[in-house]
Amino acid sequence: MFINDLFEDNESNDVIKSLPQGYGSDEDDQSILKLSDLRKTRLTLGQLNKLRILNDVRKLEHEQNISKLAKQYKAPAAEGGGMM
Repeated sequence: MFINDLFEDNESNDVIKSLPQGYGSDEDDQSILKLSDLRKTRLTLGQLNKLRILNDVRKLEHEQNISKLAKQYKAPAAEGGGMM
């Protein structure tokens, strides 16, 4: 996702669109560490599920970008007029 995708294209660019489903938000981040935290944090099943969904969203976006680029940069169609 690009930073331009977060902003709307109409006259008020100050309004930020909501994030697509599958992306994390600031409310989901509960990982504020302190100096006294010495143990590794463990991932919960909910966090693993969110990571899987995020990976699926990124994979889908990548495939869509690849198909757009393939259309944009494909070789031009051969002209039908033969020279004789």
